[in-house]
Amino acid sequence: MTTDAQRLPRIDAHHHVWELGVRDQPWITGEAMAPIRRDFTIDDLAPALAACGIDGTVVVQTVASVDETIELLQLAAGNDLIAGVVGYVDLESGQVGDQLDSLLDSPNGHWLAGIRHVVEAEPDPDWLLRPQVLAGLREVAARNLTYDLLIGPHQFEAARRAVASLPDGRFVLDHLAKPKIAARAFEPWATQIATLAALPNVYVKVSGLTTEAGPTWTAADLQPYVDHVLASFGVGRLMFGTDWPVCLLAGSYAQVCEAAETCLSALSADELAAVFGTNATRAYALPMIGVST
Repeated sequence: MTTDAQRLPRIDAHHHVWELGVRDQPWITGEAMAPIRRDFTIDDLAPALAACGIDGTVVVQTVASVDETIELLQLAAGNDLIAGVVGYVDLESGQVGDQLDSLLDSPNGHWLAGIRHVVEAEPDPDWLLRPQVLAGLREVAARNLTYDLLIGPHQFEAARRAVASLPDGRFVLDHLAKPKIAARAFEPWATQIATLAALPNVYVKVSGLTTEAGPTWTAADLQPYVDHVLASFGVGRLMFGTDWPVCLLAGSYAQVCEAAETCLSALSADELAAVFGTNATRAYALPMIGVST
């Protein structure tokens, strides 16, 4: 990257933290996940951020808990590295507006940038189209908050229809919707991605790809998928994220950063600065952050 691009803030738009003694992470099960069944704190992440020239981050919820969101907001208030929080509220609750207002009105509420539900775990392919969920999404949009879409293949059409029904909302598709990179599968993912990208109010995170590619991945394995979302969404709606510490299942933080830079190396300095920072600031309405020197 050029010197000019490095003067702009670089943002990791997707990572997690947790302490198992405070709150269990019941999704971390099985032998394959054993390496990340331990505590991961922002202090653990900080050296990797510095080494990769990352100036700020967006920390994302992991469990269906408003209490976790409150803790993440407290963490953001006490740490200069965190630029925003994607938290949780119960979208199916009739009190979702009250839940959001309570979070936003709290002393640390200005750090709340978005909301997420682990939709991929919902067996109902139309969960996002439930009337109460759509009502909840409208409450999110009404407060200028972004909604992160974490979906599986069976939920693409519902996601497209939900996004289309809320043109004033901002949406971010996590992890390119987890294409089956290890199996070298491209369809129907590619067509589904293009259909969702046709809606102008949805962004996409270039994140979580090494985990989907498996332990022997190379940047060349990821390239067709990155190329496709770049062609579908355009430079202005792509943002970089690592999905740390989940990404550690397939490689180091530095390797994830290097892979993204390799896959996007054809972009200009200004375009790289957008993908690695400016777009996340816009998508999440983040405050301006300083640049490490």
